[in-house]
Amino acid sequence: MAFAQNLKALRNSKGVSQLELSYRCNVERSQISRLERGLINCTISMLLELSVALEVDPKELLDFEFEK
Repeated sequence: MAFAQNLKALRNSKGVSQLELSYRCNVERSQISRLERGLINCTISMLLELSVALEVDPKELLDFEFEK
């Protein structure tokens, strides 16, 4: 769920809607929604597309703390 939370937080911080992000990544808006809810896994190619679309380093989408 950490990736999903990071994706949503970064998208919101950039002021980008799910619809706009879906256009930028050439995917359905529903796919962005499912990614943000943690219902589907993100592929490496999608991770790269999301990072380019949000103008962030891919590491920012993957930055999370492991629960202990």
